[in-house]
Amino acid sequence: MVAIRHRSVQLGDVEVFYREAGDPDAPVLLLLHGFPTSSHQFVRLMRRLAGKWRLIAPDLPGFGRTVTPEGFTFTFDRLAEVLGDFVDALELPRYALYVFDFGAPAGLRLAVSRPSAVTALITQNGNAYVEGLGPAMPDFATLTDETEAKREFAKNLEPAQIEYQYTGARDPETIDPANYLLDQYFLERPGRVEAMLDLFWDYRNNPPAYPKFQAWLREAQPPVLAVWGRNDPFFVPAGAEAFRSDVPSAEVHFFDTGHFALEEDVEPISELIDRFLTAHH
Repeated sequence: MVAIRHRSVQLGDVEVFYREAGDPDAPVLLLLHGFPTSSHQFVRLMRRLAGKWRLIAPDLPGFGRTVTPEGFTFTFDRLAEVLGDFVDALELPRYALYVFDFGAPAGLRLAVSRPSAVTALITQNGNAYVEGLGPAMPDFATLTDETEAKREFAKNLEPAQIEYQYTGARDPETIDPANYLLDQYFLERPGRVEAMLDLFWDYRNNPPAYPKFQAWLREAQPPVLAVWGRNDPFFVPAGAEAFRSDVPSAEVHFFDTGHFALEEDVEPISELIDRFLTAHH
């Protein structure tokens, strides 16, 4: 059994919890989770890839076991700043980047700020194009009233909606309820509802940032692998295909599953990632 180490690093007034597995001298894959989960979503993937790669999966501020101080500003810009401090603290000058859901706007901001650090990009339902915004996403152009928007966003934090994130699977009975129950546990910790509402409100600033992400892709031409759950109501297949508009060599693979594609297809996705990283290292 592959050992996954559970660690924390103090970054000023933020204590970042992270999972790590694999040879410390191996090439690094930095794994960035999304809403409403944490680094626990990557455990099964890490066990499959740790033989050849160094896997590092932090809990983003506002999620999991990462601790933030009172008054922390929950925006995607701030999440990206913490990620920059995190890779500096762990002395990671180069890394492949895996982005999913909320991890995409945070991780792509990191990439834009450090374009030479990213050796490859793996996007699993991690969006960077307006074409990828699905029917379950709000019309961000109409979000002008913060109080009203947060009132609507709060519905996404109800237990039934947390479970909904995991739908779209071929066989829903294969989805372990422990996943969304653990997500709910962390969301019920002090301050987490307010943090999530701040991030939901700030999400309207992500589509205007897409051109910067796309410019980085065009200029840097990193190897790109898109592995996408095609039944995702939040980020639709057009978002995966769009990566080819900026990186023509991008590999795009669809799976007959939902938003959390690793839940049903961790084995074929891990094989694709291993092959992709081997080809580009």
